[in-house]
This record gives sequence, structure tokens and C-alpha cells, in this order.
Amino acid sequence: MITVHGFSPSGNCHKLRLLLEQLGQRYRWVEVDSSQGQTRTPQFLALNPNGKVPVVEFDDGRTLSESNAILYYLADGSEFLPADLWQRAQALSWMNFEQYSHEPCIAVARFIAGWTELDSPRRDELPRLRERGHQALAVMQRHLHDNPWFTGERYGIADIALFAYTDVAEHGGIGLSAYPAVQAWLARVRATPGFVALPEPDAQAAQRIALTS
Repeated sequence: MITVHGFSPSGNCHKLRLLLEQLGQRYRWVEVDSSQGQTRTPQFLALNPNGKVPVVEFDDGRTLSESNAILYYLADGSEFLPADLWQRAQALSWMNFEQYSHEPCIAVARFIAGWTELDSPRRDELPRLRERGHQALAVMQRHLHDNPWFTGERYGIADIALFAYTDVAEHGGIGLSAYPAVQAWLARVRATPGFVALPEPDAQAAQRIALTS
């Protein structure tokens, strides 16, 4: 049994829930509301001095942070991580793309839209974040024009990593209508066995998202 410390509305945390459910692995979920400062307590910082979720805690006391590193660890030896070295490297390449070119714009736009006040100065960042988000989606669209997945020849952890925030990109005002291959890929991910969706934002966040769109 492993323990996942995570914030349910977070795509980075949901990646782990989706993989664990699809692996059929038992786990315990501890909700940590990062939007309310719960990742800055002494107790949490003892688990992850970087003060971020998700964190996985093992029975022997070891902890592992950073969502994509956790995906890689959990998927090792399973169908979700290719055995072929080249395909594995391609999967890691897309997971790095997700963290450096995708998540910093698409996830951050979603966070600003739903989890900051309507008069927050951070909302001035949205136009640039949306522009960069569309650039990332265009890269994905080109890949998916000729390939069904991002984890080599079949669905796996690179798809899980990219799915989490792409599926809710519209929460940050980044529409998907111009990316039919991305939309078709999202549908394929949703159809995979054991799929679980990211929870809807709470009422307050949903209202801010609606007013921001």
C-alpha cells in the first residue's frame, strides 16, 4: 500500500490517480489543498521540502515527488512503459515536453482562471499563457496526425502526463477546436480500461472559470 499526498483538482496529482487505477494498484489518498497553503506546513515540508504535491509515501518511509518521476517509477515493468529503449526515450521526451512547454502555460492558465481572485494582477499573464498553450497544442497536433499515442506504439505514461491538463485546457481559456487530432486522442484516452476523469472544480473555481472565459 502506498500513500499519495495530492490535491484532487490538480492535473499533476490526477496523473498518479489515473495510472494507479489503471494498474489496479491499491493506494491511500491524502487530500492536501495546495491552494490553501497546506503544502507549506512543517508536516508536509518534512515529506517534500519543495512544498509541492504530489508526493508518494512508501511503507518503508521513503518518499518520491515530481509527478512524471512517480509515473515512471510506478509504471516500470508494466504495459504503460515501453520495454524498447528507443520508445522509452521517446516517451520521456514527451514527458519533458509536458513539463517544460505544456504544463507551464496550460496548467498555469487554468490555475489563474479558477484559483485566483478576479482582480488578481496575475490575470494579466493569461494572454501570453494562452498563446504559448496554443503553440504546445500545435506541436501535439502535428505528432498525432501520424501517431496514435505519445508513449511509443501504445498508450502509456506519456499519454497520461499530457492528458491531464490538455483535457481541461478550456478551463484556462485555451480552446481545442483547432486541434482535431488532439481531440480524437483525448477520446481514445478516455476509452482506455480503468479510466477515471479529473474531478470538476469546486463551485467557486467553476464560477471564476466561467467569468474568465
